[in-house]
Amino acid sequence: MLIVKREEERTTRERILFMLKQQGTMTAREMTAELGLTGMAIRRHLTALEQDGWIEVREARATAGRPSAVYHLTVRGDSFFPKSYSSLTLELLEELSDSAGSGVVDALFESRRDKLLRSGQPQMEGQDLAGRVEELARIQNANGYMADASQESDGTYVLTELNCPIVQVASVYKQACRCELELFRSLLQADVERTECYADGGKKCTYQIREAAGN
Repeated sequence: MLIVKREEERTTRERILFMLKQQGTMTAREMTAELGLTGMAIRRHLTALEQDGWIEVREARATAGRPSAVYHLTVRGDSFFPKSYSSLTLELLEELSDSAGSGVVDALFESRRDKLLRSGQPQMEGQDLAGRVEELARIQNANGYMADASQESDGTYVLTELNCPIVQVASVYKQACRCELELFRSLLQADVERTECYADGGKKCTYQIREAAGN
């Protein structure tokens, strides 16, 4: 996550992302000159951004002299900038529903659920519930949900998602949330209850997870 403790650090790191978005690639020296920081300060920010997956570094061959290390945005870094995908998706789903009926939209969400299930099942094999919950959190994190898993004193697991990349779609098409809950139950082979939902106005999505009855 692009979360830091001090406001000035957050602003500097965002400015770095914006510069890379505009320029494509930049060296640390170029960023130092642009931002008016010391070399040590800029490298501290670059190291943090690289470790968190926002930027990558590679060598660029110069016409003369030693190769230069240049930085560029990763796919995750590019996702920092707003996209209109949700609006387009909503328009397409509305057109599809109008022309072919709501059943086709249901089938699309169910097909997506089944595809995610097939993709995630191999990673769950051979793991106990704790391992499956941890793996699910990792999968959701990789998909931008900012997920975190913890265990309560009574043995219940809690999966929290601080972000929902499809919240605009899910706010209109509740099938998205239903299919996600069904996906989690199938992947975890456990009793899963959603207690808070981002698309329903919550501040996050929260899931209570318990061993399935009879296990």
